[in-house]
Amino acid sequence: MSQSMQAVVKTSAKPGVEVREVPVPSYGPSEVLVKVDAASVCGTDLHIYDWDPWAQGRIHPPLIPGHEFCGTVAKVGEQVTTVRPGDFVSAEMHVACGKCLQCRIGQAHVCQYVKIIGVDANGAFADFVVIPESNIWKLDPALPREYGSILDPLGNAVHTVLAAEIAARSVAIVGCGPIGLFAIAVARACGASTVFALEVNEHRRKLAQAMHADHVLNPATEDVAAMVAEKTGGIGVDVVLEMSGHADAMRLGFQILRTGGRVSLLGIPAKPVELDFARDIIFKGATVLGINGRKMYETWYQMEALLKAGKLDLSPVITHRLPMSDFAHGMELLKSGEASKIVLTPAK
Repeated sequence: MSQSMQAVVKTSAKPGVEVREVPVPSYGPSEVLVKVDAASVCGTDLHIYDWDPWAQGRIHPPLIPGHEFCGTVAKVGEQVTTVRPGDFVSAEMHVACGKCLQCRIGQAHVCQYVKIIGVDANGAFADFVVIPESNIWKLDPALPREYGSILDPLGNAVHTVLAAEIAARSVAIVGCGPIGLFAIAVARACGASTVFALEVNEHRRKLAQAMHADHVLNPATEDVAAMVAEKTGGIGVDVVLEMSGHADAMRLGFQILRTGGRVSLLGIPAKPVELDFARDIIFKGATVLGINGRKMYETWYQMEALLKAGKLDLSPVITHRLPMSDFAHGMELLKSGEASKIVLTPAK
């Protein structure tokens, strides 16, 4: 095996990245070296690429980004027992400390000291990536490589949808980026009675239709509250899944929620959001859930079950396929608003 590899590298504290040759990473006794088959692009990667305020406060170059991937085990450390070379795998890229209160009471997905591979350590936009054995997830070899590369965001959608009862419930998904689009498929697969998709971007609305949302609405041009009231007999929706992080969209989500309903919040606002707690939460008797990442590893088992059952058609969400060397082009596609999930493949 060659001692060098191609990687996308955030070389310095400024916008942009470089595609360059770097050493193949070394791995420890309890770690797994994975040859990357496919890696998908996330909005976080765009933050890193643009070097926005969040990235400036979190990222320490040089860094290889990339936290959504699948690949083939190349080598394993001497203490590794659960996988072997040739296995098809993905990984939970949130590495929990295992020692804090949250980890010790079964809430590792909100570990106080979590480190994210591709954010806090070198990630998967490369020919090879190193993963702790505890974070490796072995995949069915029949799973398409493209699906294997998007399990991280799919897990966000599964966690958000299944955080409470969903069967026979009416659901409004606010924001139809990739995770919102995945949530449409998950909600339908898990028995939601009606799915409303709210999105201002025309391209994303078309994708929401392709994902078979029952009603696709544009909050910028339509009276969403009136339309939801009409379709629900004036009651409102049982469940709101907030994926946008936009202040106006969040307030609209609470407005269309029925009394006694549930809101799951995944979208991250850029700044504090003003909300009428008395009207929207307290007097409404709303249940409000903050969603962070994926449950370790309950969500992964749920994803696996849905995929093996053939319940999820995710193909409309994958809009572009590029060689990893065209990473910068992928960033421009994301900025254009005409791309959803972009899957990158390393050079053969």
